[in-house]
Amino acid sequence: MTLEFQIKNDALAGEILTVGQLNQAVGRVLEHSIPLVWVRGEVSNFTQAASGHWYFTLKDSRAAVRTVMFRSRATAVGFVPRAGDKVEVRARVSLYEPRGDYQLQAEAMRRAGLGDLFEAFLRLKQKLEAEGLFLPERKRAILPLPRAIGVVTSPHAAALRDVLSALARRAPQVPVVLYPAPVQGADAATRLVAAIAAANRRAEVDTLLLVRGGGSIEDLWSFNDEALARAVAGSSIPIISGVGHETDFTIVDFVADLRAPTPTAAAELACLPRLDLYNRVMRLAGAMVRAQERRLERLTQRLDRAAGQLASPGQRLAHQRERLATLRHRLLNAWSAPQARRRARIELLLAKVLHRGPDVARAADRLHERVRRMQQAHGHLLASRRARLEALTAHLRAFDPQHVLARGYAVVRDEQGRVIRDAGSLMAGQNLAVLFSRGDADVTVVTSRAGSD
Repeated sequence: MTLEFQIKNDALAGEILTVGQLNQAVGRVLEHSIPLVWVRGEVSNFTQAASGHWYFTLKDSRAAVRTVMFRSRATAVGFVPRAGDKVEVRARVSLYEPRGDYQLQAEAMRRAGLGDLFEAFLRLKQKLEAEGLFLPERKRAILPLPRAIGVVTSPHAAALRDVLSALARRAPQVPVVLYPAPVQGADAATRLVAAIAAANRRAEVDTLLLVRGGGSIEDLWSFNDEALARAVAGSSIPIISGVGHETDFTIVDFVADLRAPTPTAAAELACLPRLDLYNRVMRLAGAMVRAQERRLERLTQRLDRAAGQLASPGQRLAHQRERLATLRHRLLNAWSAPQARRRARIELLLAKVLHRGPDVARAADRLHERVRRMQQAHGHLLASRRARLEALTAHLRAFDPQHVLARGYAVVRDEQGRVIRDAGSLMAGQNLAVLFSRGDADVTVVTSRAGSD
């Protein structure tokens, strides 16, 4: 493939650029001139940063180029490349401006030579996902206490030894049934489908483990078979997939009821540990013993109370004789006792009547005392009212106009009857009426002199 592009920018030709401006301009040219391309090469100097970004060099026998793959893209790759791996990356060309180095920004990655396989994997994954085979609600729960566990794998696989070792250590009481089938090769997928069908037909296990050790994408390709995926999805027995390593993903992992990162992890997820079951049984046994002890204690107390209520025939006869004597005594006293009670009651009522009768002498004394107090209070009240009346009369007399006029004062009014208080308001010749303590007189103003405040 030949890439050709030209730089035509007269604005840049007439000025002096800084290094940063130059690198920025070159970066824009690279990004706009070279589209997304697939590049094949060998991985070297691979580093996975704490941020999750991948940094590595992609090289061949003639050249090398720095490459970065950001975390959001790296998580979708499905494997972690190692130094020496041949890969193909879909990337855009950019410039790392601080150093002026051009680099690739990888958008996708696949193993070199496996592009067709990867595309087939994605197409099948999209197809089955659209059919709803990956939905969480269709997946079944794994029984924590299976009666038996089935293993679908090769009898010669290391994965089988790992599963058997884990189950022997974790739950040796659970039987293990092997359904042999090759896990690699041309007919591996067909044989695996047959093994799953045999396990469902025999119905002797509660959980199936579909396991295989790690390998390349070609080694694991049997587990990307559509027929096998549908057999796993249609199995009446819950299936746990444990194919490859933690970073390996196959179609079977998506359709299985539970995915384990390794075969050993699949065995650990298939049942509860024997120690946990033992501890649970011991706790239940202890609780049952304590409950039984409490029940026996309650029953013993009940028995003691019932025994206390039992009596011998001699005791019952003695009790009846005592009761008979009591009744005889009550019968003999039945006639005389009521008369005595009635007599005593009459005497008591008579005493109450006499006690509650009126005491005339005492009432007369109380009446005389109250009359005396009333007369005394009436005298005090009259004296108090008389003194108050005299005080008010003196106060009223002090403000009586006649009393003031008797001391030599007079009231002067004009022709309209208004009281004259200021001599300055009078005019010569004005007629006035003067009121004295005894009689009045009409006068005429000759002169007037205003007084000072």
